[in-house]
Amino acid sequence: MSLRTSFMLLAGLLIAPFATAEFDWAQALTGDHRLEGNAERNDARHPRETLEFFGLEPGMTVMEVSPGGGWYTEVLAPLMQGQGTLIAAHYSANGGSYSRRSLGGFLQKMGSQDQIYGEVIVSELQPPSAMAPAQANSVDLALAFRNVHSWMRMNQVELFFSSIYDALKPGGVLGVVQHRGVPGASVEDMKKSAYVTEQQVIEFAELAGFELEAKSEINANPRDTKDYEGGVWTLPPVLREGEKNREQYIAIGESDRMTLRFVKPAS
Repeated sequence: MSLRTSFMLLAGLLIAPFATAEFDWAQALTGDHRLEGNAERNDARHPRETLEFFGLEPGMTVMEVSPGGGWYTEVLAPLMQGQGTLIAAHYSANGGSYSRRSLGGFLQKMGSQDQIYGEVIVSELQPPSAMAPAQANSVDLALAFRNVHSWMRMNQVELFFSSIYDALKPGGVLGVVQHRGVPGASVEDMKKSAYVTEQQVIEFAELAGFELEAKSEINANPRDTKDYEGGVWTLPPVLREGEKNREQYIAIGESDRMTLRFVKPAS
Protein backbone atom coordinates (compact mmCIF):
# COMPACT_ATOMS: atom_id res chain seq x y z
CA MET A 1 0.00 0.00 0.00
CA SER A 2 1.45 3.36 -1.02
CA LEU A 3 1.90 6.24 1.42
CA ARG A 4 -0.65 8.27 -0.55
CA THR A 5 -3.23 5.47 -0.35
CA SER A 6 -2.63 5.07 3.39
CA PHE A 7 -3.15 8.79 3.91
CA MET A 8 -6.37 8.81 1.90
CA LEU A 9 -7.74 5.88 3.91
CA LEU A 10 -6.83 7.60 7.18
CA ALA A 11 -8.45 10.83 6.01
CA GLY A 12 -11.58 8.91 5.14
CA LEU A 13 -11.71 7.38 8.60
CA LEU A 14 -11.31 10.81 10.18
CA ILE A 15 -14.14 12.46 8.27
CA ALA A 16 -16.48 9.48 8.07
CA PRO A 17 -18.10 9.99 11.51
CA PHE A 18 -19.09 13.53 10.53
CA ALA A 19 -20.22 12.53 7.05
CA THR A 20 -22.78 10.06 8.39
CA ALA A 21 -23.65 11.74 11.69
CA GLU A 22 -27.04 13.22 12.44
CA PHE A 23 -27.91 15.81 15.05
CA ASP A 24 -30.05 14.84 18.05
CA TRP A 25 -32.38 17.81 17.81
CA ALA A 26 -34.76 16.54 20.49
CA GLN A 27 -31.98 16.47 23.09
CA ALA A 28 -30.63 19.86 22.06
CA LEU A 29 -34.01 21.60 22.04
CA THR A 30 -35.79 20.04 25.01
CA GLY A 31 -33.16 18.23 27.08
CA ASP A 32 -32.92 18.55 30.85
CA HIS A 33 -29.94 20.90 30.47
CA ARG A 34 -32.19 23.73 29.21
CA LEU A 35 -32.72 26.35 31.90
CA GLU A 36 -36.26 26.81 33.16
CA GLY A 37 -38.38 28.60 30.58
CA ASN A 38 -35.83 28.49 27.77
CA ALA A 39 -37.20 25.50 25.88
CA GLU A 40 -40.66 27.09 26.01
CA ARG A 41 -39.27 29.90 23.85
CA ASN A 42 -38.36 27.56 20.99
CA ASP A 43 -41.66 28.40 19.32
CA ALA A 44 -40.74 32.09 19.27
CA ARG A 45 -37.10 31.68 18.24
CA HIS A 46 -37.29 28.69 15.85
CA PRO A 47 -33.74 27.46 16.60
CA ARG A 48 -33.80 24.34 14.43
CA GLU A 49 -35.23 26.09 11.39
CA THR A 50 -32.85 29.02 11.87
CA LEU A 51 -29.71 26.91 12.24
CA GLU A 52 -30.65 24.73 9.28
CA PHE A 53 -31.20 27.86 7.18
CA PHE A 54 -27.71 29.02 8.11
CA GLY A 55 -26.34 25.64 7.00
CA LEU A 56 -25.26 24.06 10.30
CA GLU A 57 -23.82 20.58 9.72
CA PRO A 58 -21.81 18.02 11.71
CA GLY A 59 -18.06 18.47 11.38
CA MET A 60 -18.14 22.26 11.28
CA THR A 61 -16.24 24.77 13.33
CA VAL A 62 -18.95 27.10 14.60
CA MET A 63 -18.46 30.43 16.35
CA GLU A 64 -21.29 31.99 18.33
CA VAL A 65 -20.51 35.69 18.70
CA SER A 66 -21.54 37.54 21.86
CA PRO A 67 -23.58 34.62 23.26
CA GLY A 68 -24.85 36.63 26.27
CA GLY A 69 -26.49 34.29 28.74
CA GLY A 70 -26.17 31.35 26.38
CA TRP A 71 -29.74 30.68 25.19
CA TYR A 72 -28.49 29.48 21.81
CA THR A 73 -25.41 27.89 23.38
CA GLU A 74 -27.78 25.50 25.16
CA VAL A 75 -28.87 24.31 21.71
CA LEU A 76 -25.52 24.41 19.94
CA ALA A 77 -23.35 22.71 22.58
CA PRO A 78 -25.09 19.30 22.56
CA LEU A 79 -25.41 19.41 18.77
CA MET A 80 -21.69 19.99 18.25
CA GLN A 81 -20.44 17.74 21.04
CA GLY A 82 -18.27 15.09 19.40
CA GLN A 83 -19.41 16.34 15.99
CA GLY A 84 -17.36 19.47 15.42
CA THR A 85 -16.12 22.50 17.34
CA LEU A 86 -18.12 25.22 19.08
CA ILE A 87 -16.41 28.50 19.95
CA ALA A 88 -18.27 30.91 22.20
CA ALA A 89 -16.73 34.32 21.51
CA HIS A 90 -17.79 36.27 24.58
CA TYR A 91 -16.92 39.66 26.03
CA SER A 92 -13.56 40.32 27.62
CA ALA A 93 -12.92 39.94 31.34
CA ASN A 94 -11.23 43.35 31.08
CA GLY A 95 -14.00 45.07 29.15
CA GLY A 96 -15.70 46.81 32.07
CA SER A 97 -18.32 45.87 34.63
CA TYR A 98 -21.06 44.83 32.18
CA SER A 99 -18.66 42.62 30.23
CA ARG A 100 -17.41 41.00 33.41
CA ARG A 101 -20.92 40.26 34.71
CA SER A 102 -22.02 38.88 31.36
CA LEU A 103 -18.92 36.72 30.90
CA GLY A 104 -19.02 35.58 34.53
CA GLY A 105 -22.59 34.35 34.26
CA PHE A 106 -21.81 32.58 31.01
CA LEU A 107 -18.77 30.83 32.49
CA GLN A 108 -20.87 29.64 35.42
CA LYS A 109 -23.23 28.05 32.93
CA MET A 110 -20.33 26.46 31.04
CA GLY A 111 -19.08 24.99 34.32
CA SER A 112 -22.47 23.70 35.45
CA GLN A 113 -22.81 20.62 33.21
CA ASP A 114 -19.58 19.26 31.84
CA GLN A 115 -21.40 16.55 29.90
CA ILE A 116 -23.06 19.28 27.84
CA TYR A 117 -20.60 22.18 27.81
CA GLY A 118 -17.26 20.47 28.42
CA GLU A 119 -16.13 20.78 24.79
CA VAL A 120 -17.16 24.42 24.28
CA ILE A 121 -14.18 26.68 23.63
CA VAL A 122 -14.67 30.09 25.24
CA SER A 123 -12.74 32.92 23.62
CA GLU A 124 -12.92 36.59 24.53
CA LEU A 125 -13.54 39.59 22.33
CA GLN A 126 -11.16 42.41 23.13
CA PRO A 127 -12.73 45.66 21.94
CA PRO A 128 -11.66 48.17 20.88
CA SER A 129 -8.48 46.47 19.68
CA ALA A 130 -6.80 43.06 19.30
CA MET A 131 -10.07 41.29 18.54
CA ALA A 132 -9.21 37.70 17.59
CA PRO A 133 -12.12 35.49 18.69
CA ALA A 134 -10.79 32.58 16.60
CA GLN A 135 -7.81 31.75 14.42
CA ALA A 136 -7.96 33.51 11.07
CA ASN A 137 -9.68 31.55 8.27
CA SER A 138 -10.67 28.72 10.64
CA VAL A 139 -14.44 29.05 11.14
CA ASP A 140 -17.09 27.51 8.87
CA LEU A 141 -20.13 29.21 10.38
CA ALA A 142 -20.38 32.33 12.56
CA LEU A 143 -23.64 33.18 14.32
CA ALA A 144 -24.85 36.50 15.74
CA PHE A 145 -28.20 36.47 17.53
CA ARG A 146 -29.86 39.80 18.40
CA ASN A 147 -26.71 41.74 19.21
CA VAL A 148 -25.95 44.09 16.30
CA HIS A 149 -27.69 46.88 18.22
CA SER A 150 -25.37 46.25 21.19
CA TRP A 151 -22.32 46.58 18.95
CA MET A 152 -23.78 49.83 17.62
CA ARG A 153 -24.30 51.15 21.14
CA MET A 154 -20.66 50.33 21.88
CA ASN A 155 -19.63 52.20 18.70
CA GLN A 156 -17.68 49.10 17.63
CA VAL A 157 -20.01 47.48 15.12
CA GLU A 158 -17.55 47.73 12.22
CA LEU A 159 -14.85 46.10 14.34
CA PHE A 160 -17.11 43.18 15.23
CA PHE A 161 -18.06 42.49 11.62
CA SER A 162 -14.47 42.73 10.39
CA SER A 163 -13.24 40.41 13.14
CA ILE A 164 -15.90 37.84 12.24
CA TYR A 165 -14.90 38.16 8.59
CA ASP A 166 -11.25 37.48 9.42
CA ALA A 167 -12.13 34.39 11.49
CA LEU A 168 -14.24 32.78 8.75
CA LYS A 169 -12.82 30.54 6.07
CA PRO A 170 -13.22 31.71 2.46
CA GLY A 171 -16.72 30.57 1.58
CA GLY A 172 -17.73 30.58 5.25
CA VAL A 173 -21.13 31.81 6.38
CA LEU A 174 -22.26 34.49 8.81
CA GLY A 175 -25.82 34.07 10.07
CA VAL A 176 -27.48 37.12 11.64
CA VAL A 177 -30.77 37.32 13.53
CA GLN A 178 -31.65 40.86 14.61
CA HIS A 179 -34.67 42.83 15.80
CA ARG A 180 -35.94 44.41 12.57
CA GLY A 181 -36.50 48.15 12.51
CA VAL A 182 -38.75 50.31 10.37
CA PRO A 183 -37.06 51.46 7.13
CA GLY A 184 -35.73 54.98 7.46
CA ALA A 185 -35.12 54.84 11.22
CA SER A 186 -32.21 56.94 12.42
CA VAL A 187 -29.07 55.40 13.88
CA GLU A 188 -29.88 56.92 17.26
CA ASP A 189 -33.36 55.39 17.20
CA MET A 190 -31.83 52.01 16.32
CA LYS A 191 -29.44 52.24 19.25
CA LYS A 192 -32.18 53.29 21.65
CA SER A 193 -34.83 50.78 20.60
CA ALA A 194 -32.62 47.84 19.47
CA TYR A 195 -34.66 47.68 16.25
CA VAL A 196 -32.11 47.90 13.41
CA THR A 197 -33.10 48.23 9.77
CA GLU A 198 -32.25 45.42 7.37
CA GLN A 199 -30.52 47.93 5.11
CA GLN A 200 -28.24 49.01 7.97
CA VAL A 201 -27.23 45.45 8.89
CA ILE A 202 -26.54 44.63 5.25
CA GLU A 203 -24.41 47.77 4.90
CA PHE A 204 -22.36 46.86 7.97
CA ALA A 205 -21.77 43.34 6.64
CA GLU A 206 -20.93 44.45 3.10
CA LEU A 207 -18.51 47.06 4.44
CA ALA A 208 -16.58 44.20 6.08
CA GLY A 209 -16.50 42.29 2.77
CA PHE A 210 -19.49 39.95 3.15
CA GLU A 211 -22.01 39.23 0.41
CA LEU A 212 -25.71 38.76 1.20
CA GLU A 213 -26.62 35.23 0.12
CA ALA A 214 -30.20 34.78 1.35
CA LYS A 215 -32.98 36.09 3.58
CA SER A 216 -35.62 34.19 5.54
CA GLU A 217 -38.83 35.14 7.32
CA ILE A 218 -38.44 32.30 9.84
CA ASN A 219 -38.33 34.79 12.73
CA ALA A 220 -40.77 37.38 11.41
CA ASN A 221 -43.59 38.65 13.64
CA PRO A 222 -46.07 40.96 11.87
CA ARG A 223 -47.85 41.68 15.20
CA ASP A 224 -44.84 43.68 16.41
CA THR A 225 -45.59 47.40 16.00
CA LYS A 226 -42.03 48.48 17.01
CA ASP A 227 -43.23 51.77 18.49
CA TYR A 228 -42.76 51.16 22.22
CA GLU A 229 -41.24 53.86 24.40
CA GLY A 230 -39.12 51.22 26.12
CA GLY A 231 -37.87 49.69 22.87
CA VAL A 232 -37.80 45.98 22.12
CA TRP A 233 -37.45 45.17 25.82
CA THR A 234 -41.14 46.09 26.22
CA LEU A 235 -42.01 42.73 24.64
CA PRO A 236 -41.35 39.23 26.00
CA PRO A 237 -39.19 37.89 27.43
CA VAL A 238 -38.15 41.07 29.28
CA LEU A 239 -41.56 42.79 29.66
CA ARG A 240 -39.93 46.00 30.86
CA GLU A 241 -43.24 47.61 31.91
CA GLY A 242 -44.07 44.80 34.34
CA GLU A 243 -47.81 44.35 34.74
CA LYS A 244 -48.69 47.37 32.60
CA ASN A 245 -50.23 46.13 29.33
CA ARG A 246 -48.68 42.75 30.08
CA GLU A 247 -51.32 40.66 28.34
CA GLN A 248 -51.17 42.89 25.28
CA TYR A 249 -47.42 42.44 24.95
CA ILE A 250 -47.59 38.70 25.59
CA ALA A 251 -50.18 38.45 22.82
CA ILE A 252 -47.78 40.25 20.46
CA GLY A 253 -44.97 37.86 21.38
CA GLU A 254 -41.25 38.31 20.82
CA SER A 255 -39.95 40.88 18.36
CA ASP A 256 -40.09 40.85 14.59
CA ARG A 257 -36.63 39.68 13.45
CA MET A 258 -34.70 39.60 10.23
CA THR A 259 -32.77 36.40 9.44
CA LEU A 260 -29.91 37.02 7.03
CA ARG A 261 -27.26 34.68 5.63
CA PHE A 262 -24.02 36.26 4.46
CA VAL A 263 -21.01 34.59 2.87
CA LYS A 264 -17.34 35.44 2.85
CA PRO A 265 -16.30 35.28 -0.81
CA ALA A 266 -14.29 32.18 -1.67
CA SER A 267 -11.66 34.20 -3.51
